[in-house]
Amino acid sequence: MGGSHHYSTEAQPKKDQDLDEIKTNRVPLHYRDQCAHLLIPLNKCRRETFYMPESCGHERHTFEQCQHIMYEQRVAMKKEMKAKEAAAAATSAAAM
Repeated sequence: MGGSHHYSTEAQPKKDQDLDEIKTNRVPLHYRDQCAHLLIPLNKCRRETFYMPESCGHERHTFEQCQHIMYEQRVAMKKEMKAKEAAAAATSAAAM
């Protein structure tokens, strides 16, 4: 399998979003995350090309890559939380 994936600097999640721009472009609430800034140009391209499947590939890939990066960050954060909980449990068990 594999493939020649390239790393795109455009696909980085942004914590500080322009909320007025998001509201103006009517981004649905469930998409207003750290990748919303990439969904706006993707939806604009989709509307301009009448949602043709073969168009807007770069925008879609960038948005999906951003979503994947956010997923990886959440997984890493969860692992870190579990490690802290295990360490706290071990120190409390050792203290007894």
